[in-house]
Amino acid sequence: MSRTLFRTLATATTLLGATACTLDSFGGPGRTMQFDSAFDSAPAGMEVASSSYAADGMGAWGGPFRGRGPGGPGMSGLMGGGMGADFRGEGDRGRGPGRGPFGFGVNIDANCTVASGDVTCTRTTNGLTAVTIYTIKDAAGASQSKVDSLTTNSVRTRTTVTGTTTRGRDGGSVSATVSVTSDRTVTGLAPSSTQRTVNGTSRGSENSSGTNRDGQAFTAVRLSADTTTNLVVPVSSTMTAPPIPKSGKVIRYMKVTSTVAGSTATTKERREVIEYDGSATAKVTITENGTTKSCTMSLPGGRPNCG
Repeated sequence: MSRTLFRTLATATTLLGATACTLDSFGGPGRTMQFDSAFDSAPAGMEVASSSYAADGMGAWGGPFRGRGPGGPGMSGLMGGGMGADFRGEGDRGRGPGRGPFGFGVNIDANCTVASGDVTCTRTTNGLTAVTIYTIKDAAGASQSKVDSLTTNSVRTRTTVTGTTTRGRDGGSVSATVSVTSDRTVTGLAPSSTQRTVNGTSRGSENSSGTNRDGQAFTAVRLSADTTTNLVVPVSSTMTAPPIPKSGKVIRYMKVTSTVAGSTATTKERREVIEYDGSATAKVTITENGTTKSCTMSLPGGRPNCG
């Protein structure tokens, strides 16, 4: 989760540079029904969760529509709005809980309660209710009721997002029932630490119905999941080089099944595996609808290059 406690559904997408992977294609230059556009964003509510998705805040997917040319992940070449800056080596620099990659700044206000060593905060916006539980500890493993800039060393963040949200844009109208969960632990937040380790998982589902921008009725189910395993990122108070991850792996998966009125259901799947070795190049393996490509991604801030 970002340093703000609760990001609204209007979070802007970050644009990335370089050459994109050209795996996504579903037809010739004519206008075809674009289902892979579901991969452009993550399910509604994911922007509040702790995940690798740089969720763009567009809310529920607007459904397949007739468009020209290839669709699917575009701005970053990775699905779900791309990856968060900390995963791309573009995170903040510095030490201490509130600075550096995967840093924390938990704002405990009237929407939060402290009990049994946990801080629980609840927010509701656009029909979705998010409950986040923070478990904050010092280097000795003792629980803390708030983030301390001198002694906090680890924070576990568990988030659930549920509810029904609506979207009315691009000429369409969509209602979606949302269920999102995430669980992430960041260690090495103490000012004396020279690196941070991140482990976490997230899952999201979005069951939608409505009309797309072509005025066609549709139903859709979008699923997302990701796992971050032993992602190690260097931190330093005098760091001049980008905080590129030293090691670790991120696995991301999305699936969409959609039916346009009068047609049969269409299912699309995509899986991305990003592996880090401390160099300025991450290994990326992308499997979409049974086809696998081996790619590379320059760090910081590159896009997949699949040759």
